[in-house]
Amino acid sequence: MKIVFFISSVLLLFSGHLAAQDHLVKGQVLIDHVPVEFANVYIKSLGVGGVTDLQGNFAIPIKDPGTYTIQVSMVGFKSIQRKVKIPQTSEDLIFNLEEMDGGLDEVVVSGTMQEVSKLDSPVPVEVYSANFFKANPTPSVFESLQTVNGVRPQINCNVCNTGDIHINGLEGPYTMVLIDGMPIVSGLATVYGLTGIPQSLIDRMEIVKGPASTLYGSEAVGGLINVITKKPENAALFTADVFGTGWGEVNLDLGLRSAWGEKLESLTGVNAFIYDHPIDNNEDNFTDVTLSKRISIFQKIDLSRPHDRLFTMAARYVYENRWGGEMNWTSADRGGNAIYGESIYTNRWETFGTWQLPTTEQVNFQFSANGHNQNSAYGQTRYLADQYIGFGQLTWSKTLQNHGLLMGLAYRYTFYDDNTAATSAPDTGINQASKIHLPGIFLQDDIKFTPNQSLLLGLRYDYNSIHGGIFSPRANYKVSSLDKSLIFRLSAGNGFRVANVFTEDHAALTGAREVVFAEELKPEESWNVNANLVKKFYTDKGIFVGLDGSVFYTYFSNRIIPDYESNPNQIIYANLNGSAVSQGISLNVDAAWPGGLTVTSGATLMDVSVEEEGVKSRQLLTERFSAVWSIGYEIFNLGLTIDFTGNVYSPMRLPLLGLLDDRPEFSPWYSIQNIQLTKSFGEQWEIYGGVKNLLNYTPPANSIARSFDPFDKQVVFAPDGSVIPTAENPNALTFDPTYVFAPNQGFRGFLGVRFKLVD
Repeated sequence: MKIVFFISSVLLLFSGHLAAQDHLVKGQVLIDHVPVEFANVYIKSLGVGGVTDLQGNFAIPIKDPGTYTIQVSMVGFKSIQRKVKIPQTSEDLIFNLEEMDGGLDEVVVSGTMQEVSKLDSPVPVEVYSANFFKANPTPSVFESLQTVNGVRPQINCNVCNTGDIHINGLEGPYTMVLIDGMPIVSGLATVYGLTGIPQSLIDRMEIVKGPASTLYGSEAVGGLINVITKKPENAALFTADVFGTGWGEVNLDLGLRSAWGEKLESLTGVNAFIYDHPIDNNEDNFTDVTLSKRISIFQKIDLSRPHDRLFTMAARYVYENRWGGEMNWTSADRGGNAIYGESIYTNRWETFGTWQLPTTEQVNFQFSANGHNQNSAYGQTRYLADQYIGFGQLTWSKTLQNHGLLMGLAYRYTFYDDNTAATSAPDTGINQASKIHLPGIFLQDDIKFTPNQSLLLGLRYDYNSIHGGIFSPRANYKVSSLDKSLIFRLSAGNGFRVANVFTEDHAALTGAREVVFAEELKPEESWNVNANLVKKFYTDKGIFVGLDGSVFYTYFSNRIIPDYESNPNQIIYANLNGSAVSQGISLNVDAAWPGGLTVTSGATLMDVSVEEEGVKSRQLLTERFSAVWSIGYEIFNLGLTIDFTGNVYSPMRLPLLGLLDDRPEFSPWYSIQNIQLTKSFGEQWEIYGGVKNLLNYTPPANSIARSFDPFDKQVVFAPDGSVIPTAENPNALTFDPTYVFAPNQGFRGFLGVRFKLVD
C-alpha cells in the first residue's frame, strides 16, 4: 500500500505542468494512406504526447508557442521526426509511417565474428540495449545481468561478495566475457574483472548461449557475453549518470566525446563507485555487503582512414580496494589472526583494438593485452598473483555468391604467477611461473542455400603448450519464412577449457578449507546441441509479440567439479570420473503496445547434474527453474516511465559441512523485485528513483558457519583433518562462507540523475 501511495504522489507531483495550456498540435498518422490507431506522437523537448484514435487523429495541448520536434513512432515501423512551428499556420499535420524491414532487427557480431543482421545470423544471439539496463540501474555489469533469462550473477562468498556469471546453470569459468569482441576479461578477471566497465559507454550486450570455442577458443564453453561499447561518432558529446542508495552506495558514470583533429575521434569514460558504511542487518557480526572503493578509466579512439578502412583502439584501467569481514575490522588487521577480514586490492589494465590492413582483401588484425595484479588477504591466507595475457588474431573474410568465408590465425600468451602451490615445481616446491602458448587456426563458411536458408560450418585447431592439440568443430543451420517472422535454428558444437583453479574459483582461497588436488587437471571438453525457434507477431492495432524458445543439451567429459562434501575441511579438485550434463528449455517473450507498455520476460527450466561411479547428483548452487521480467510503461504526456523488474529462482542444493550440519540442504524459492520511476525534462535531463528488493528477501542469518569463530580456534580436528563434534561444536562445523545463494541486501531506496549533451 505504501508503494501505491508513493507512485500516486509522484504522478500528482509531475502533473501540475498540464494546467494553463492553450494551443493544440493536431494531425493524423497514416500507413499506406490508411488511418492507424494507437500510434505514439511525442513532443520531445516538452515531454508531452498522445496516442492516435480510430481515425488516426491526435491532438496535443501545449502552453507556449514555438518551434518543436514532433516524433511519431509505432512498433514495427520507422520513426518519423519533424520540426513544426506552433501555432500552426497550415493545415493539420500528416505523417506517413513506413514499415521497418525485418521488424526490430539489429546488427550482431558475436555469433559469427562478422557484422550480420540478427535475423540472418545462423547462431542465435540475444541483444540487450543500454536502455534495457536502465530499467534497473546497477553499479556493475555483473549485477546488471540479473534480469536476463538463463543468466544468473552468482555470489560465491558471503564475506567479500565476489561472484561470476552462470549461463544455463554452468559456472562463471565456462562463460567468456568480451569487450568489443576481444577476450580480455578472463582468468583472474572472471572473478574480479566484471566491475568497473563504464556503463555510460555501453551500446549493447550480446549473449550467445552454448559453446563458442570454434571462434573464440578456450573458456567459451558455456557461452559468451560481448560488451559492445559505443562508437565515438554515435555517442553524445557529454553524459553523466550518478545515483545513490539508502545503504550509502554512490555510483558515478561520465562519458565524453571529443575530436583530435579532423580524422581522430575519441570517447572517454569514467566510472567511480564508493561504499564505505558497514551494515550488519543479519547480526552475525560480519558485513552484509563488501565495502568498496573503485575507479575505472576508459579511453577509445577511432581513426578515419582512406577507403573507410577501420582502425579503432581502446584502453581501460581499473583499481579497486574492497573488504568484508567482522564489523570491527580495520586495515591494521589485514592478514592477522585476531579479527577476520577479506581484503582485496586489484590493479588491472587492458588495451585492445582492430586494424584493417591496407589491402584489397578484407583482412583485419585484432589485438588485446591485459595485466592483472592481485593483492589479497583472506584471514591469514595471503594471495599474491600477477597475470599478463597477450592476444593477436589475423582474420580474412570473403563474400562469394553463396558463401561467406572467414579464416583466422590466433595466438594467446598467458603468464601467471602467484604464491600458491599452483606455480610451484612439483618436486622441489620452488616457485615456477606458468607460461602458456596457445596458437590456433580456424575456418568458417556461411553457406547460403536460398535467401532464407543457410548452413554455417566451422573448424578450429589450437595447440596448448602444456596439454597439446585441441580440435573443436561446430555446425549451425537456419531456415526462416520469407518475411523472417518465423526462424528455426539448429546448432551443434564443441567447447574446451584449460582450468586454473586459483584464478577462477574464489572458494579455493576463502575460509578455512584446505585446497587439495587429487590429480593433474586435464582440459575440460563439452559437446552441445541447441534448437532455437523465433516467432514474431504484429497485430493490426500495432501490438508486437515476439517469442524466442530454445532447447539445449550440453555433455561434459573431464569436467572439473570442486568436492566440498568428502571432507568438510577441504576442497578437493579433480577431473570427473564420469559425465556431467546441462539440459533444459527456455522461453523469452517480448511484447510492446502502442500506448507505451513494453514487457520483456523469460523462463528457464533445466537439469544440471553430475554422474560419477553410477551415482547421479544435482550440481551445487544451481536452480532448476528461473524466471525474469522487465515491465515498462511510458506515460507520454507526463514524460514519466515506470519500470518493474524482477526474477524468481527455485531451490538450489547448497554446500553443507557434513552430515551433522543442521542448515537446510536446499535454498528456498526466492524473488528479487525492483520498481523505478523515471521523469524526463526535455532531451537532456532525467531523474530516476525507486526501491530495490521490494520483498526485502535476504538469505538466512546463519549462512556463514561459525561466524563467531572465524579462525577455528575452538574447533577440534581429528588427525585426518575432519572435525570432531564437541559440546561447544555439536554439529562439527568450521568457519565457512560458501553457503551463499543470494545477496544480503534487503529493501532499499535509490535516487539518481542523468544528463546528456548532444551536438
